[in-house]
Amino acid sequence: MPTLYLSPHPDNFQNHRVLIAARYAPALPEVVELPEQGLPPQPPAPCPVPKLPALESRLGVWVSGPAAVAHLLSPERLRGQGPAGGALVQQWVSYAEGEIAPAACTAAFSALGLAEQSKQVVERAVAELRRALAVLDGHLKLRTYLVDEAVTLADVTVACALLLPYKYVLDPPSRAPYPNVLRWFLTCVNQPQFQAVLGPVKLCEQARGGDTPRPKTQAEHVGPAEKGPAVGSAPGPGEAPVKSASQLKKEAKKKEKLEKFQQKKEKSQQQQGEKKVKAEKKEKKDPGVLTYDAPTHPGEKKDVTGPMPDAYSPQYVEAAWYPWWESQGFFKPEYGRQCVSERNPKGLFMMCIPPPNVTGSLHLGHALTNAIQDALTRWHRMRGETTLWNPGCDHAGIATQVVVEKKLWRDRGQTRHDLGREAFVREVWKWKNEKGDRIYHQLKKLGSSMDWDRACFTMDPKLSCAVQEAFVRLHEEGVIYRSKRLVNWSCTLHSAISDIEVDKKELPGRTLLPVPGYKDKVEFGVLVSFAYKLEDSDEEVVVATTRVETMLGDTAVAVHRQDPRYQHLHGKRVLHPFTGRRMPIVCDDFVDMGFGTGAVKITPAHDHNDYEVGQRHGLDCITIIDDSGSLINVPPPFLGMKRFEARGAVLEALKQKGLFKEVKDNPMVVPVCSRSKDVVEPLLKPQWYVRCEGLARGAADAVRRGDLRILPPFHCKTWFQWMDNIRDWCISRQLWWGHRIPAYFVTVDDPSVPPGEDTDGRYWVSGRSEEEAKDKAAKAFGVTPDKISLRQDDDVLDTWFSSGLFPFSIFGWPNSSEDLQVFYPGTLLETGHDILFFWVARMVMLGLKLTGKLPFREVYLHAVVRDAHGRKMSKSLGNVIDPLDVISGITLEGLHAQLLESNLEPAEVERARQGQKSDYPAGIPECGTDALRFALCAYTSQGRDINLDVNRILGYRHFCNKLWNATKFAVRALGPGFQPPPGPEPGGAESLIDRWILSRLSLAVELSDVGFRAYDFPAVTTAVYNFWLYELCDVYLECLKPVFAEGGASAVTAARSTLYTCLDAGLRLLAPFMPFVSEELFQRLPRRSPHAPPSICVTPYPSTEQFCWRDWGLEGTVEFSLGIVRAVRSLRADYNLTRTRADCFLQCPDSGAADAASRCSPYIRSLSSSGRVRVLGPGEAPPAGCAVAVASDKCTVHLLLKGLIDAEKEISKLAGKQGELQKQIERLRERMETPDYGTKVPPKVQEADAAKLQQSRTELQKVMEAVETFQRMI
Repeated sequence: MPTLYLSPHPDNFQNHRVLIAARYAPALPEVVELPEQGLPPQPPAPCPVPKLPALESRLGVWVSGPAAVAHLLSPERLRGQGPAGGALVQQWVSYAEGEIAPAACTAAFSALGLAEQSKQVVERAVAELRRALAVLDGHLKLRTYLVDEAVTLADVTVACALLLPYKYVLDPPSRAPYPNVLRWFLTCVNQPQFQAVLGPVKLCEQARGGDTPRPKTQAEHVGPAEKGPAVGSAPGPGEAPVKSASQLKKEAKKKEKLEKFQQKKEKSQQQQGEKKVKAEKKEKKDPGVLTYDAPTHPGEKKDVTGPMPDAYSPQYVEAAWYPWWESQGFFKPEYGRQCVSERNPKGLFMMCIPPPNVTGSLHLGHALTNAIQDALTRWHRMRGETTLWNPGCDHAGIATQVVVEKKLWRDRGQTRHDLGREAFVREVWKWKNEKGDRIYHQLKKLGSSMDWDRACFTMDPKLSCAVQEAFVRLHEEGVIYRSKRLVNWSCTLHSAISDIEVDKKELPGRTLLPVPGYKDKVEFGVLVSFAYKLEDSDEEVVVATTRVETMLGDTAVAVHRQDPRYQHLHGKRVLHPFTGRRMPIVCDDFVDMGFGTGAVKITPAHDHNDYEVGQRHGLDCITIIDDSGSLINVPPPFLGMKRFEARGAVLEALKQKGLFKEVKDNPMVVPVCSRSKDVVEPLLKPQWYVRCEGLARGAADAVRRGDLRILPPFHCKTWFQWMDNIRDWCISRQLWWGHRIPAYFVTVDDPSVPPGEDTDGRYWVSGRSEEEAKDKAAKAFGVTPDKISLRQDDDVLDTWFSSGLFPFSIFGWPNSSEDLQVFYPGTLLETGHDILFFWVARMVMLGLKLTGKLPFREVYLHAVVRDAHGRKMSKSLGNVIDPLDVISGITLEGLHAQLLESNLEPAEVERARQGQKSDYPAGIPECGTDALRFALCAYTSQGRDINLDVNRILGYRHFCNKLWNATKFAVRALGPGFQPPPGPEPGGAESLIDRWILSRLSLAVELSDVGFRAYDFPAVTTAVYNFWLYELCDVYLECLKPVFAEGGASAVTAARSTLYTCLDAGLRLLAPFMPFVSEELFQRLPRRSPHAPPSICVTPYPSTEQFCWRDWGLEGTVEFSLGIVRAVRSLRADYNLTRTRADCFLQCPDSGAADAASRCSPYIRSLSSSGRVRVLGPGEAPPAGCAVAVASDKCTVHLLLKGLIDAEKEISKLAGKQGELQKQIERLRERMETPDYGTKVPPKVQEADAAKLQQSRTELQKVMEAVETFQRMI
């Protein structure tokens, strides 16, 4: 075990980072605290570098210093992904050590009274701390963590450096300007690894000073069980650490330096005659949640005549628009035309919603599906196509029946059997009419632009008629048939369930699981071995099973024909110890000779593989478990036992007979019913099946021919695997709610016709009515109808059967209608890839079979939403997010309260609470619908999973605020009487920057068009986001301010027209993703024509034919000037020129670059906050006292600093930094040049050393260049 040596000082930033990094490793090191004994604590003698913390590895290799130790202790994933990630992690670690930690310690030690510092020193430290927090806040705006999507050493180091300020210095007002840092900090310190070291972290409530109680020592944080043997002892509670002589000497020197620094500073201020530092601006008060209060009846247009609120508010923006959109019929395909069959040269777009369950409420999977589908629908509608997005809802047989049964029991203490079938179905319809529209209201909240007048429910008469017609046709053709086979049976629901309703619970070994109907948990994940005796012999065959109770239904033992251990037993029999049954030993190739003993017990009636073996060898199928999970057809004492109670009884009986061999752990997968949480039992049941081989062949061929496109294309492999290896589909469900199967069992009152059996398909007829079925039966058996008695099957059809008909049943098939003629086949099917087989494949198979047409031409499959850590959404993990909570915001307590309303076990509730606390320590902030939709579409890379971080959604809410402020500025700049020109085409008087922004707008239009056509939603969102944020707001609007302030009339007119074009087109580009804020802002702009469309919903989407003003040369010129701006800004930051406008001189090697810089000089001046911007002539030297930066190979920037800063003071500061860097480089160089460095030091540490050496050399070079600059000023 490695040994970690630590200093005993409490609240030591370096110790914390090392211990937390160790917590992420597979094994913790032994921790030893070293006493001071009057001297600075040092590691034992063998350590080459006497610095703590230090680590002695198991191989005797020593590493010292917090950075190296933390790096070595941490696992690979904490060090960054790849070289780039590793470099970024090292960058933040260096920033924490060099910039954050010194300022944090100075501010915190002063607040705690642990160090006497002058007021100026403390103020400077606090200012530096705020500067660092501002850097972090900007970086974390759209990120969960500093690097990558998980905790790294960067987060560990920076969070530990900020620990003291957040605990003792930064009270709520001080934290308020940096919300992203606070959110990130709380996320970090609530991680289990942080909490194991730090314990609960209480934030500062009020800025404090004086002594504070002493925190725990580092070894105490590790915990008594993990703490290594301490050497010596740390100071006791209440005692301050005794300072050594060398420490006191260092403090005295430091104090002396600070006093000299202060004297120089005061002298400099007197010489320059600086004014007194202005008082800090008062922080703006939070205006609170803004709401729309103007009296507006539902369906009336929102009043936007008043002034715009100061800030973007989702509640204000999203109010009133949706009812107005509905009332105006914008979402109907008839909008703007006489009828849907009227020819539209621009085309037609039709898509149906994947019908959500009537019992459901929105989850993020629905939100993702609807965000993508609505974006596509709005895009097609804005392109002028006849557009229909058809809503609907699924009756969700099992889910709905379970909900109503629970309600019935809770309200009346009755079961469905107490009511009877007809009365129970009436109760379900009553519940549906009361509660079933909830999902529709939630979809409207998301802004889904569906034609609600066409909404369909799968149990509606129109759709029920289609289901009945489909069953009868397929049964008549022999595609649907009756057979007795193994099904997935839920003993709690008393019904077969589909594969998609079976959760695969993976167990690593022995595990106790709760099972409905059992008081105690049941053991799974073990392999029981026992023996069968050979008939007429003492020899035995040992078999193994994970379900020992099923041995009561064994009818054979199987071995591989080539297994030499059993070749002498071929054809022999074994005896069942409890029934006396003589069971053959059969040879079958399915047996794995290498697994277990190579002999397998065969239970054909209760295992899918065993059933296949039984069919091949003609074995008896003995059912020993009934519908409720009790044992039947077995001898006493097992008869009547519940299946898992019999498990223990059978095991004990085997032991008594001396046949038991062993029990051992066995990783396995347990099938669990997703509805009832019961363990699924394979049972033999007579059921209705769809013969799928021929249907699947047609579906596969359609994709192979290219008639049906599946996107992304990598899903085609899955499609072919399923279609080419398909099994027949069980469509029977033992429920009362659903489409009752229109099949009837026939009894013939004629002695010449023998009685039929349930599994005999000849005795089953189907019909659209009982009369039709009776006539069919009479013809089939050659008797008169009065001789026929019918009994309708009690079962209902699988919900996926009716869903498979959805694309054409919603239009009234089999009856002809205008909608069916126009909208079938549809254009697109968009859904999650997880239901490619369960729904998409069945729609294609049934559509081709029943209509002769594919139901759609394209299938786009989006990824599955997971949480920020890549975990599947699960209630027990506490990571299931209701989209409405993201839209409106919710506190952590509110999230906890939702858990109490769930059906989770108490232990799962607590686990989920901890997950919520870790992921959402401050709850979920209000983000709004637009931000949620935009984030979901931006995340939709063409992959299989989306790791969704709620904090990134919040970043897009800030983007909405940027849109708001930009439009507010533009409306004010345009003025109340502004009338835009009839078209967006440039008038010819545009300035260089006007033409540049129009060129960038053309690019955004082009990228959006290409992205939508390719279903590349991140490409569209990125293009629109970059145009608005980085080009329109950051560059163009800043360049316009001087124009509007002091420009000529023609320049202002051209600028206003260009600005309007950018806003108008930019909002239309945004509208498919952000319908509410785009409508709100669009309605506040004037129109080009009085006949313009009333809503952005039906306004044309910007086209590449109209926005075709791309100018590559001009873009290169402006990009060249923006490079100059970035260089100037970098110099201003380096020399802390926050308010001063320094003159800028540009040196260009050729006339072309010089000309470009001259033309862009006004924009460079505005964007870089420079005084003058002058391009130097050929051979002309810049003035003395300039700082220099290289903008590109075509321009060098000279920023005049002389007279703006104290050169001597800056040289003094840099000299100290230069000395520190030189020492650091020398130490690293000596370390790396030791003879055994390459063999004893781990490769990762060597990489870190090399990176740090390179970084230090680069910093030293910059320092030396700066010193030379300042020396020229003196």
